[in-house]
Amino acid sequence: MSSSSSIDQPNVITCKAMVAWEAGKDLVMEEVEVSPPQPLEIRVKVICTSLCRTDITAWESQAIFPRIFGHEASGIVESVGEGVTEFVKGDHVLTVFTGECKTCKHCESKKSNMCQVLGLERRGVMHSDQGTRFSVKGKPVYHYCAVSSFSEYTVVHSGCAVKVSPQAPLEKICLLSCGVAAGLGAAWNVADISKGSIVVIFGLGTVGLAVAQGAKLRGASQIIGVDINPEKYEKAKCFGVTDFLNPNEYNEPIQQVIKRISGGGTDYSFECIGNTGMVTTALQSCCDGWGLTVMLGVPKTNPEIASHYSAFLSGKTLKGSLFGGWKPKSDLPSLVNKYMNREIQVDEFITHNLPFEDINKAFTLMREGKCLRCVIHMPN
Repeated sequence: MSSSSSIDQPNVITCKAMVAWEAGKDLVMEEVEVSPPQPLEIRVKVICTSLCRTDITAWESQAIFPRIFGHEASGIVESVGEGVTEFVKGDHVLTVFTGECKTCKHCESKKSNMCQVLGLERRGVMHSDQGTRFSVKGKPVYHYCAVSSFSEYTVVHSGCAVKVSPQAPLEKICLLSCGVAAGLGAAWNVADISKGSIVVIFGLGTVGLAVAQGAKLRGASQIIGVDINPEKYEKAKCFGVTDFLNPNEYNEPIQQVIKRISGGGTDYSFECIGNTGMVTTALQSCCDGWGLTVMLGVPKTNPEIASHYSAFLSGKTLKGSLFGGWKPKSDLPSLVNKYMNREIQVDEFITHNLPFEDINKAFTLMREGKCLRCVIHMPN
């Protein structure tokens, strides 16, 4: 493997990456060339990356191939591009799928975390020049969310990385670069759950359980979890879920059950599945007057939402959430500190640890509903 001869003049690196060549087919271990970081970019040696449901959704359905997926990751800066002053070689970082330039209208506003410069990248290229930093035998390989962490090395914009304490365990905190942070932020930033309130969560995967943890820490009096997998209940209790409902066990619409056990509807409702039909159910489950429904799931199909206008006339609110409202560079270090101070649970979301070459096993486990988070460990 070639390596940088100096931090000022990094070379092309040849390394291993798991490449998706077509939708839904196993990833293939390939030798890839990783270009040096361009201006305002950094090249990162990936230490650990975890599999997020969104990777699977895109791998099953999106048409941009060949591609290197992965976006929930931690690593160490290997080299920096021209103009980068925030990072130096050796810094520990989290990658983030939505960046923070700190100068656009949204970054300067306290109302938004939607950076206009480094927002969600959907075309498989880098923000800066619309090019790719990966190739196999001279042919370009596309990025995912401008991160692509299923590679031993990757290049990200410096605005899409967050410097973290070198004392923080990279094999744990990688979960804070997406799923766990998204759920906690939805509870704290987007919904701003109040003490004594009643909450219902649809979907008890990592994001849903992170919402439950956030609700518990805010002092919610009742946290109702809705999922068709009864095996999730014991784990859900660890994160604060007080009542478990399996819609398959009822002969009436689940929103009616929720209204009955919550005394007329919940204060907050969270859709964490990625099913737009369930958004309507979640909206119907919360109370009139002030009931708030937050959408976190990414739908595979039917992206349009249909709801009756009477829900909104009765005072209900429907809100979206991207990354839990966190401004990644400004806010993630404080979440890492909360983890280090044992104020939030992260380790408990990790159900499997797998070596890089077994990444397809992680995909199978998640598709079968047998894991929360698989952490993929890169070779040393």
